[in-house]
Amino acid sequence: MEIALEEARKAEAEGEVPVGCVIVHEGRLIAAAGNRTLTDRDPTAHAEMIAIRRAAAALGSERLADCDLYVTLEPCTMCTAAISFARIRRLYYGAGDPKGGAVEHGVRFFQSATCHHRPEVYGGIGESEAAALLRAFFAARRD
Repeated sequence: MEIALEEARKAEAEGEVPVGCVIVHEGRLIAAAGNRTLTDRDPTAHAEMIAIRRAAAALGSERLADCDLYVTLEPCTMCTAAISFARIRRLYYGAGDPKGGAVEHGVRFFQSATCHHRPEVYGGIGESEAAALLRAFFAARRD
């Protein structure tokens, strides 16, 4: 999660919402990314989406069954669906997101009857640091 937090800080330095993500395969980091929606002018350029694309390219497969994904914020519906479609083994996330999250909040995608794959989910990993980073970012935007 430390590397995901570093990616979040890099995203923040670029003016992006500070969310970072890493994907690990067999104990080895294979992808890392931060949000790039503003930089790329792409609403799908969430940290998770970029990391999943990079991991799939690194492994040469759309299936990431032996991979674990670490992200600093509870994934949204789009990212949760991509995690399911990629067959990610385990999802670790930092701060919960009552407004936009889709794992423990909102649509609770993995609990849907139409969800084809449910990863093991572990929330609250590095939560205080991830939440503090997000709070500071949005407080600065309001000032």
